[in-house]
Amino acid sequence: MTARVEAVCVVFAERDAPSRRSPRTAIDKRPVDGPVRVEAGGVTGDHVCDTKFHGGRDKAVYAYSAEEADRWGDELGRALPAGWFGENLRVAGIATTDAVVGTRWRIGTTELEVTEPRVPCGTFAHWSGEPQWAKRFTERADVGTYLRVLVPGHLQAGDPVEVLSVPSHGVTVRDVFAGADPDRLRALLAEQPDLADGAETRVRKFLNRLGEQVPS
Repeated sequence: MTARVEAVCVVFAERDAPSRRSPRTAIDKRPVDGPVRVEAGGVTGDHVCDTKFHGGRDKAVYAYSAEEADRWGDELGRALPAGWFGENLRVAGIATTDAVVGTRWRIGTTELEVTEPRVPCGTFAHWSGEPQWAKRFTERADVGTYLRVLVPGHLQAGDPVEVLSVPSHGVTVRDVFAGADPDRLRALLAEQPDLADGAETRVRKFLNRLGEQVPS
């Protein structure tokens, strides 16, 4: 199966959020037709409300795999349409959570780089309507990946996802999220240039909990 984009999603409407810091959320994303422009700040027509924890260079685009969405749909007993996870790209035939950090993709005329995992929050839990959702999502650890825009351009549903390069360290987005293998985390810090701030912070926290002194 050729890896491809199933849908490109942007904000449909802002919704109320259970947060005093940011009482509105842009998690309600839905597919759009035709080519969409992608710049360093993200997908044209999309935005975030909580700029402290969402958006920015390292979280410009969020991708979630159709295969992971289908597993959740089977468990929850309902279809989870493209955009339900707040993703910009619903992709099929390619790993998102199990993509190696620093992997570069070409989609349409854009080039994107895998940066860090999505961390579930109270707003996502509220949006899902499912009991203990943040805990369940964390335990499954199918969290998808954020992407950095290396080359702005256009992409659309149906475009193939071409893998341009994969770093030799082999450390995945799931590794960063779960923090279960300190050797792999140390390898990421040592070998991945321009590591996303969020990923680096998460990795250092895991290693510090193990009592390791990690040089800055």
